Amino acid sequence: MELVPNLPNDIARECLIRVRYDQFATLLSTCKGWKTEIELPQFFHLRKATCHGQKLVVMAQARVDPDMKQGVQKGCSVKPVYGLSVWELDEGNWVELDLPQLPHGLPYFCQLLAVGYHLVLMGGLDPVTWEASASVFVFNLLNAKWRRGADMPGIRRSMFGCASGDDRMVYVAGGHDDEKNALKSALAYDVAKGEWIPLPDMAKERDECKGVFHRGKFHVVGGYCTDMQGQFEKSAEVFDIATWRWDHVQDDFLKASTNPSTCIGGDDVDICMICEGDVVAFKDAKWQVIAKLPGDLCKVAYMATWQDKLLAIGSSRFDEPHNAYVLNLKKSEWTKLETPEKYSGHVQSGCYLEI
Repeated sequence: MELVPNLPNDIARECLIRVRYDQFATLLSTCKGWKTEIELPQFFHLRKATCHGQKLVVMAQARVDPDMKQGVQKGCSVKPVYGLSVWELDEGNWVELDLPQLPHGLPYFCQLLAVGYHLVLMGGLDPVTWEASASVFVFNLLNAKWRRGADMPGIRRSMFGCASGDDRMVYVAGGHDDEKNALKSALAYDVAKGEWIPLPDMAKERDECKGVFHRGKFHVVGGYCTDMQGQFEKSAEVFDIATWRWDHVQDDFLKASTNPSTCIGGDDVDICMICEGDVVAFKDAKWQVIAKLPGDLCKVAYMATWQDKLLAIGSSRFDEPHNAYVLNLKKSEWTKLETPEKYSGHVQSGCYLEI
């Protein structure tokens, strides 16, 4: 079947792989041949291999009003409203992504993950009732449509750790229930099937832990148990996807007892995080300083890595507009990126993907 009449398919394919991600929905509805081609995994592998993939950071970010500063107006307290911001890194463009099912804004402390060409938003606290949400929403970047996923089963949990390391699954662990009891239970969500799968329990309760997927394993870093409210520990547990088992607890995984919210990793990069004003990386079984934070980036809200780059978004102090910097990991050099005022609000979660 010809993708384009009177044109060899390899030439037609070269044209299709150059189309912007936000035009995929139009291509899918044009003809069956294009729809079939674009939905093939090989299509996106070819885009990346030929450097035509688009690098995106999607964030749950506080909306900024011209008369307000990060959702707090001078002289009065106003709850921030969170929405989805999409930053096209190569082009420097920012756009908003609507989620009509949530007219009052995103849940506070919700989690945002990239799974293949899907965005998955789950959990958090309802911005009106402050009740823990079990909801899951999935956005298909090909057809530009949202769908409701299967709710998280069992007790309502919040402040859990989660991560995705492949094109199919999301892994969830820890957090706390409605009574502030820390949890050791864990789950996996099959995005394609819309099914939840129970995982074996962790060895420890872990509230406010951080989930990181690194080299084929789901790492659950830090957190604290019920009896140690807010006193973070240095340990971590690792779930091996291949054996479907937890490895032994690593008691001194972190360099210090600290909130692990900035901890990030990937299959082709080291695990990194912010510790005492430094960017540190876990190399050769120990943490090593790779760069100092810029002066106006003391409070880091979100980080992401790709290739030899590290993105850090944060502010000089609480309630200040957020800045964005990219660190060249090979040269340990920071570059400040332009951030429009409209997109300078606090970032509570986010994900990086190349599509």
